[in-house]
Amino acid sequence: MKFSLAKLLGAALLALVIVTARPAQAQQFNSDNYLSKPYGVATIILTAGERNTMMMTTFSLFPRWEFTAAAYIFNSDDDPRTDDGYSTSYYAKYMFFENEAKTGGFAVKAGTGLEPGYLNSAVELEDAFVTYWMNSPITLPLFDNKLSWDIMPGFSVTREFGEGDETVGSFTYATRMAWFPTSPEWSIVGEVYGSKGQTEAIPEYRIGWRWEPSQHAVFAISYDDEFNGTNGAGWEVGVMLFTPSFCGL
Repeated sequence: MKFSLAKLLGAALLALVIVTARPAQAQQFNSDNYLSKPYGVATIILTAGERNTMMMTTFSLFPRWEFTAAAYIFNSDDDPRTDDGYSTSYYAKYMFFENEAKTGGFAVKAGTGLEPGYLNSAVELEDAFVTYWMNSPITLPLFDNKLSWDIMPGFSVTREFGEGDETVGSFTYATRMAWFPTSPEWSIVGEVYGSKGQTEAIPEYRIGWRWEPSQHAVFAISYDDEFNGTNGAGWEVGVMLFTPSFCGL
């Protein structure tokens, strides 16, 4: 059944190349785009789901720069009455390039602490904060700007890993496409992500629906599962709120 769903997702992603799209922002998706919020804007992101609950705050303190703090609570045993630990993440993002049409570009992010999609049974929650990572969100406008494709390759290094307290590394990846079939206010988004290496995480896919009623709010619902496993994130709902620029720009 999982591989059948994976094939359906693949078909949906291929179909995206023929419809109008624009960059989708992070929310409960692991992928990110190149864009840094305008100088002076603060972002609050809340997500609640079957496996993960998240609160994230992002501040654009300087032009092209974002600084983010996030906290994740995990519920891996499917018992809503208990949680199985938590992790935090702190990182910075710098937008290196944006094209003239503001439809594509690339940035670099670096920080510490793992996001839920890159945790596995070997990387315990207490190891998440001794993990350091870097990735590069790239947004490609394709087919005369009818498709916006986010690609986010990266790597992570974990210190004091396992019984031997080794330092180990992994390649991380995430890619995402968005479909705006009738209006820029709502979209269908598909994503695949995972990691490969000494702290390998089972690849997961996610598909979701997003509604953007104004420039200050985005709402989303998504479903996530592992390609060959039993611990996907399941259903999640999220909201992303943007403040006006505190510097008046």
